[in-house]
Amino acid sequence: MKTYSKYIRVKALDLDDLDHVNNVRYVQWIQDISKEHWEHKAPQEVKDAVMWVVLSHHIQYKAPALLHDPITITTHIAETKGAKSIRVVEMRHSVTNVLFVRSTTEWCLLNKENSRPMRVSARIQKIFN
Repeated sequence: MKTYSKYIRVKALDLDDLDHVNNVRYVQWIQDISKEHWEHKAPQEVKDAVMWVVLSHHIQYKAPALLHDPITITTHIAETKGAKSIRVVEMRHSVTNVLFVRSTTEWCLLNKENSRPMRVSARIQKIFN
């Protein structure tokens, strides 16, 4: 399992009325790292032929992240079957390693020409394993 990570720092615009990172921001970060991982790893000819859509998100909020907290966001593909992949994203405090959020997202691979689901090929699986 290959992981992809990035580092961010919580800004004032990320906060909700309780001065914690807003749940909507976490969802955006999940989307962002998922897309970045795909864009970084997949060859252009593959990206030109297929696209991913979200079928479901399951998000567990474990601890609140606060203003200026350093966060390491890590993602990997946990499982692939047919046209679907399960992507895991974790967000942890970069110094203390406290887990803020863990999510699993079910994605479906679509053919760009006809927007129909298509089996995740061995070539695409190899990109992420």
